[in-house]
Amino acid sequence: MAMTMLADAPAQIDRELALDIASLLCSRLCHDMLSPVGALANGIELLAEEKDPEMRKRCLELLEQSARISADKLKFFRLAFGAAGGFGEWIPVGEPRALVDALVGNNGRIEARWQFSGETLPKAAVKVVLNFALIAIDALIRGGTLDLAAEPRDLDGRQVIEIVVRAAGPRVAFDAAVGRALEGQGALGELSSRTAPAAMLHQLAVATGGQLQYALAEDSLVLGAMLPVG
Repeated sequence: MAMTMLADAPAQIDRELALDIASLLCSRLCHDMLSPVGALANGIELLAEEKDPEMRKRCLELLEQSARISADKLKFFRLAFGAAGGFGEWIPVGEPRALVDALVGNNGRIEARWQFSGETLPKAAVKVVLNFALIAIDALIRGGTLDLAAEPRDLDGRQVIEIVVRAAGPRVAFDAAVGRALEGQGALGELSSRTAPAAMLHQLAVATGGQLQYALAEDSLVLGAMLPVG
């Protein structure tokens, strides 16, 4: 199982690349929202035409489900991709946990397990947790388990937050382009809505002086990060 060490020193972020990443993150959000929002529109159309009480009840249940999934995804992406308030805020760990649990619950084939130390995390660490979870969920195409852990550590006299997200299942499909985006080695033309979250994490690691790493095996994917505190 090979381990790749990624960015570990601050550097100036390329503005053109940052703009492309922002655009592709918007595309990813729109792509993921299309299905539940489309289901809402179809459900409303069916409800307007349906006269049978039982079928109307079923339509209302589907509308409620689609509305919940839409809200869950919007809340997730707002924190995973958004930058309101900057990266210096501390966020209760229950917030990212609730967002991932909702995403996993809507999937239905993945079990999330948590090992968080402490009651809060820096916003940058929360973004890493959420985007690692997104990458890991994408990799579990046949379902499996999602283990998420975060704890403060002392590293060479520096306070850091260590984050580990492990996806394990009968088949793990990890796109090599996502790995290259995590490394910051992918070509600009290779960026897509699928790889943009990984590219954003690389730039976040560069900007904060953090480290990222990943390990891939046939039945597991491990994503790790060390982010300085303060």
